[in-house]
Amino acid sequence: MDVTKILEELREERVQLEEAILSLERLARGRGRRRGRPPSWMVEAKKRGRPVGSKNKTTKAASTKTASAAV
Repeated sequence: MDVTKILEELREERVQLEEAILSLERLARGRGRRRGRPPSWMVEAKKRGRPVGSKNKTTKAASTKTASAAV
């Protein structure tokens, strides 16, 4: 076991932890509501409607019309 190597790794880890703590503290403070357009991933998350894999609930009349149109 190389003690100097272990100490070096622990120091690096401490720096990374301090950076992570600072980032989380900034997030916790918050800056109120942001102005401007939201990012695209946020817009996608807020879309309403059925999930992509869900089946539509249709009436028999509508399903027979689509079946006859497909033939």
